[in-house]
Amino acid sequence: MNKLIINIISTIITTIGLVYIISYLNLLVIGYNILDYVYFIIREFECIMFFIGLLILIINNKEDT
Repeated sequence: MNKLIINIISTIITTIGLVYIISYLNLLVIGYNILDYVYFIIREFECIMFFIGLLILIINNKEDT
């Protein structure tokens, strides 16, 4: 049951982060280049939530094997 709850929470965190990463793609339209975009993504906590949630999912599911 705990694994299920952790998977649900980390999926929500990953989804929130991915929504922000996709929404910040509009920066490319207003003149940012790819390196500026990646640097911006690395600095924003909302976008880092994607990587945190993904890491939790990987670690949580790796314990099964």
